[in-house]
Parts: sequence; structure tokens; C-alpha cells
Amino acid sequence: MFSDTHFHFQHFTENPEIDGAAVLSAMAERGCVFGLDIGTHSDDLLSREACVDNAIAQIKNTFLADKARAFTYFSAGIWPAPEEIQTRIKSLEILQNQITQAETSTDSDTLHRKIIAIGECGLDHHWNPSGVDGRCESDFDQKMLDGEKELFEMQLDLARKMNLPVIIHSRDAFEDTYRCIKNVGYNNGIIHCYSYGLEKAKKFLALGWYISFSGSVTYTKKSKIEQMKELISYIPDDRLLCETDSPYLAPVPFRGQTNTPLLIENTYNFIAEIRSITAQKLSSLVDCNIRKLFNLTV
Repeated sequence: MFSDTHFHFQHFTENPEIDGAAVLSAMAERGCVFGLDIGTHSDDLLSREACVDNAIAQIKNTFLADKARAFTYFSAGIWPAPEEIQTRIKSLEILQNQITQAETSTDSDTLHRKIIAIGECGLDHHWNPSGVDGRCESDFDQKMLDGEKELFEMQLDLARKMNLPVIIHSRDAFEDTYRCIKNVGYNNGIIHCYSYGLEKAKKFLALGWYISFSGSVTYTKKSKIEQMKELISYIPDDRLLCETDSPYLAPVPFRGQTNTPLLIENTYNFIAEIRSITAQKLSSLVDCNIRKLFNLTV
């Protein structure tokens, strides 16, 4: 029933708190039609595909295993980690090589399917040394900030050359994100895990981007709930997506717990109520947008 445009199988298989096979099986049983495993490192594509293959191999029900295999897709991209920024030319070469290997492999023991998007890639200026990303402002002098923008623009250009949509990560970096997009002039994809306000959303929408909401919208502060409602209500039907961002950003009432795509319905219910439609209707809208954005026939 519920599609999910962003989840990481690598976390499923490597995180002892998550049973990847059980999650995939349950998604198949619920009738999920789309799941996108998104890349964050230049060299993670082949290992992520292998992780998915291993998880599906553990599903004993062959019907559900086949369904899980059918709804799973992959993107490949480089999140703006300092080490990737510093070696950005080499990192992009590695990314392109991984994509080539994935699409030309004849290894029947591993899932190799056409990459349907580039990303996630973008800019992150949220400084939280104690957070999962361990980002320190002191790590980002002007040279590093310029390199971060260059790495982002390189991936936007790669997506244009491959005629693929882009999954953009942008946190506390709207102006630079917008400027990079304008510099490259390629407008095709998702502003994922959207974290800005309405006026900034209008600027992305005017360029042709989709806006994707995660479970974080369900725990908006009371002082900002009206602005969030206005934002969620404003996004046009044909530009709206919902996502998990597993294993992070679990929606209420599971905030703080490990997130999986099985919790996505809570995000759908929250957004659907604000938009005065049913969760089923919202899911249908998202499915339609997914098919159009990723050029799918499912």
C-alpha cells in the first residue's frame, strides 16, 4: 500500500536491531510497490546490492521474495562527508565505476539493476559533533565549503549526462544548495527530507523539484505547527513525496526508536490529515509521482 522513496538496506543487514528479511517480507505482504535504497558513499553501491540480495534470500516465502525483489530499486551518490569532499575527483570516478559494474555485471548471485537516480548528494551545514554524522564547523573552512559545492555540482552534472533524477540532501544550507542547482541548470529530482519553510519550497517548486517529507514532520514544535501545516498543504499533488530515511527520523509515536519502512504509514496518516484526504489517496498520489519521476511502468 505505502511506497517509500528512501531507505537503506545496508543498515537493515548491518544493524542488529533490524531484521532486513522480515522488513522486506512485511513490505511485500502489505503490497508496497516501490522502495528505493539510496547511496551515500562513492563505493557503497555493490555492497548495498549484495546486502539486499542476502536479505531477500532469507525470505522463505518465494512469492513474497519475488515481490520484494520487484519493488526494490537503487540510487548511487556521495553524501558530503569531509573525506569524500577532499578526494572528490577520485570519489566521483569510483562512483561511476560502481555504476558501470552494477549495470554490466552478469553475476546471477547478486542483484544488479539499472540505477534510477543519482544521490543522495548535496550540502550539509548542520554542525553537531555529537550527532551521528559527527560534523564539526571547524572541519569546514572556505576551501572545504567550496569543495563541498563542487562535489555536489559534479553529481548534478553526472545526473544530467545520465538523464537521471537527483536525490538532494540539503540541511541548513538553502542558499548554497539553490545556487549550485542554478549554476548547473539541471532541475530533475527530489529535495529529500525537506527541512525548510514555505517560501524556500516555492523556489524549489518553481524550478521543477519534488518535495519529500519524512517522519520528522510528525514532531514539529507546537510553536511551528501552523507553519508546517501551511507548508504541507501548499505542496501540489503532483510534486509531493513521502519517505522513511531509515533508520533515522522515526515518526510519532516511535520517535527516538530505530526507524524502518514499516512505520511509514504514520507519516502518511499525519500528512493526509493535514491535506484533508485519506492516507490511501495520499499513497496513490505518491505512487503516481514516483512512476513519473523515475520513469517506471510498475
